[in-house]
Amino acid sequence: MSERFDCHYCRDPLHGKKYVQKEGRHCCVKCFEKFCANTCAECRKPIGADSKELHFKNRYWHDTCFRCFKCYTSLVNEPFMLKENNKVWCSNCTTLEEAPRCKGCLKPIVAGDQNVEYKKTVWHKECFTCSQCKQVIGTASFFPKGDEIYCVSCHEHKFAKTCVSCKNAITSGGVSYEDRPYHAECFVCATCTKKLGGQRFTAVDDKFYCVDCYKSFVAKKCGGCKNPITGFGKGSNVVSYEGRSWHDYCFNCKKCSIPLANKRFVFQNEQIYCPDCAKKL
Repeated sequence: MSERFDCHYCRDPLHGKKYVQKEGRHCCVKCFEKFCANTCAECRKPIGADSKELHFKNRYWHDTCFRCFKCYTSLVNEPFMLKENNKVWCSNCTTLEEAPRCKGCLKPIVAGDQNVEYKKTVWHKECFTCSQCKQVIGTASFFPKGDEIYCVSCHEHKFAKTCVSCKNAITSGGVSYEDRPYHAECFVCATCTKKLGGQRFTAVDDKFYCVDCYKSFVAKKCGGCKNPITGFGKGSNVVSYEGRSWHDYCFNCKKCSIPLANKRFVFQNEQIYCPDCAKKL
């Protein structure tokens, strides 16, 4: 009598039938799938005796289920990456997924792509465009404004102040006088063209003069000392009478030299006198 050769689980005879040996035990195909087969990490079905099994780090797949989670390419005999939720990725999809994303098109920026980076944000070079005219800025100069990016031309037209003198946009720096903006190179002396930014100057009829030119060509001459009345330093107060002007410290009686600024005086024969001296003339 021959020795019995039965399934370890259901005790059905295995003579002449297909069986599986696992861990020193023999079992029929049906019991193998029910009690012994590994579960595919992808489709969650048993990996039967007739299926080709792949395994990695205590995880198992049908060979037909071992595909890239992203592009579905078969990864049998191909490099792969095991990521969260037991999903396998091909090397190409892994690279694309981990690459920084372009703020413009939201697609990955991979090695070899020309790109622009500003404040930890990146764009493909061709996606880095002006918010106004939509032209590609690329690596040219630009102006950020909040979350918007502007080329130089659009920023000038949209935001830059216009110089009162030349009527062109002021893109950097500039000088302001009485809330009116000027380019530094436009804010100059009307006579000698010296730049007046940060310097002492006098404005007369919408023209500006440096101290020297104002003294020489514009300022009235004092009727007393004959020097220019500039309004700078000593003599900033002026006395005017019948088209003539004096420094306040020069407006004195011709005879007794008493100061007459803000006092009664007599103007006679082109001279200034106090009332007492005028009586003695």
